[in-house]
Amino acid sequence: MWRAIVRQSTKTGTDRVTIAQVAREAGVSKTSVSRYLGGEFDALSARLRDQIGKTIARLGYQPSQMARGLKGGRTRLIGMLVADILNPYSVAVLHGAEAACQKHGYTLMLCNTGNDEAREKQSLAALHSYSVEGLLFNTQGRNVTPLRELGQAAFPVVLLDRHVEGCDFDLVGLDNVKAAQLGTQHLLAQGYTDIALVVQPLYGVSSRQGRQAGFLQAMAQRPDCHAETLEVDVDQPGHVATIVREYFLRRAGAGSTGRVALLAGNGMVSLQIALALQSMTLRFPDDVGLLCFDELAWSPLVGSGISTIEQPTYDIGFAAIERLLVRIHGERSVRMEMLLDPRLICRGSTASVEGHPQRALVRGIAEKISPAPTGQMSRI
Repeated sequence: MWRAIVRQSTKTGTDRVTIAQVAREAGVSKTSVSRYLGGEFDALSARLRDQIGKTIARLGYQPSQMARGLKGGRTRLIGMLVADILNPYSVAVLHGAEAACQKHGYTLMLCNTGNDEAREKQSLAALHSYSVEGLLFNTQGRNVTPLRELGQAAFPVVLLDRHVEGCDFDLVGLDNVKAAQLGTQHLLAQGYTDIALVVQPLYGVSSRQGRQAGFLQAMAQRPDCHAETLEVDVDQPGHVATIVREYFLRRAGAGSTGRVALLAGNGMVSLQIALALQSMTLRFPDDVGLLCFDELAWSPLVGSGISTIEQPTYDIGFAAIERLLVRIHGERSVRMEMLLDPRLICRGSTASVEGHPQRALVRGIAEKISPAPTGQMSRI
């Protein structure tokens, strides 16, 4: 049987050593201690510096960085708002941002808004109460008023991956148009002709809109092929499977003789598509091609491996903090946009259809997922 052992500290918040105690023990004024802590050593004699330093060490005094920051107008705190911490993209970007903060002596405060407008407003207010010096913002896309107010106040903000209409903040993210073009061109080169972009709702989210634009631009170069965008709700159980299944049947009903592939708009959509295909007993690439945005830990492990469009997420987070620090330190130049390049990782899920006359055929998918006629149901 397990037992939890809780050890309570005998030290309370009131036991914290203060500047007044250091001054009293050292036999100096509080002003002298403050000057020592602030690095104003030229204002103190060698004897006083030595006396104060030894007293601080003996008493174990730890200065309050928050109090010192508020007094000097610098807290060395940076706020980061992410639209959805469950999205693997957010976690990966966070790693890069945190590393950059550590490099430059800043502390990162994270708020997850859960794609909720009210929570986004609350998080902004909370971070403001901590006097953060700047803000990284991965907005849910529709709550523009608070950001415009920050812009009018010249508060340092850098956007992650998503534009906000009417705001002239710097942006660091993926070149989404280029990434979608790269992925779509790969699918076309592999012989897929009926390609659907499966994406979360497009409205108000510039990164998704950019991926759709790149997808459609690449497909426009092949008028003999069919392009379609499927908007899905990953939070609604079974919705992705329903939408994808309807797409397959719709293409079959239109008499298509093409080869089908799905382009997943992000990691969360990728997982739902993989589950949906499994529920329909469809395999890739035999039944359908599959290419996904975001390189996830499980991507190489499923079937013959899932081809992905990898984002330089760590670099995005790191570069965003470094750009934010430039703004914090006073630069007031025109808005800058830093778009990083994607990387295509090819695996079995997008294997070529050449030499495989039955691979990823629309009619083959329809035969597998259509209900059998009455009286011809398989025995269980």
